[in-house]
Amino acid sequence: MGLRASIQRAERRVTGKMTRVMLDRFLREHRSRARTLDIGAGAGPYAAFFPDRISLDIEAAPGVGVVGDAHALPFAGRSFGQVLATEVLEHLVEPQRAIDEIWRVLEPGGRLLLTTRFLFPIHDGPGDYFRYTRYGLAHLLQRFEQVEITEEAGPVETLAILLQRLGLQADTLGGRPFRYIWFVSAHLLRLGRFLVRREYITSRGWRTRREGRMMTSGYYVVARRPDGYQHSHD
Repeated sequence: MGLRASIQRAERRVTGKMTRVMLDRFLREHRSRARTLDIGAGAGPYAAFFPDRISLDIEAAPGVGVVGDAHALPFAGRSFGQVLATEVLEHLVEPQRAIDEIWRVLEPGGRLLLTTRFLFPIHDGPGDYFRYTRYGLAHLLQRFEQVEITEEAGPVETLAILLQRLGLQADTLGGRPFRYIWFVSAHLLRLGRFLVRREYITSRGWRTRREGRMMTSGYYVVARRPDGYQHSHD
C-alpha cells in the first residue's frame, strides 16, 4: 500500500498541470477577506483564498451561488470590494463589455484579480474565443489604475507547458504509457529556463526592444478602480 501511494504521488507530480501550480501561487499571494465576486467560479477551487465571496457561473453546478452572465452581471453597482476572474476572459465573446461590468460592480478603490491565456491550446471548446497580449489587456483595462500585468511563465517554461498539454489533450502513438514521454520531457525542458538571458520584442527591426517576455503561456493581472471616479456607465 505504501509503494502504491508513493507511485500515485509521483504520477501526480509528473502529470499535474504546471499552470495550476503557478496560478495557485499567484492567488495565494493575493488572498483577501474583502467581499469578492468570483466570476466563472465553477466548483470554487480558490474559495479558501477568498472566504467572503459570491460565486457566479454561466451554468448551475455544485458550488455555484449565482447563475449569471459576465456580460450582464446581476448585481448593483459598487457592490464588491474585489472581483476575481480566473481563466474567464478568453471564453467571453465581448470582453470589453464584461470588463465594463466588472468596473461597474466594483467599489471605488476595489481590486480586480484576473488571469487569462496567451500561448495555450484550445480548451473548453467551442467556447474558447480569444488570446491576449499584455498590450491587449492594457487596452481593455485602460479605465483602471495601478494595472500590474505579469507573465505567467517565460519562453522555456511556456514550451514546457505546451509539451505537457500534448500529454493531457492528445492521444499518443503507443497508448497511455507513451503519453508520459510528453510529461517527462516537459519537466526536463523546464529545467533549462535559466539558459535564456535576454528577451526582445521586435519593433521595426531585430532585437530592438526589451519589454517583458517575448512569449508566455498567460498573464496575471492586478488592477484597481480609482477612488471617486465617475463615469456614465456607473
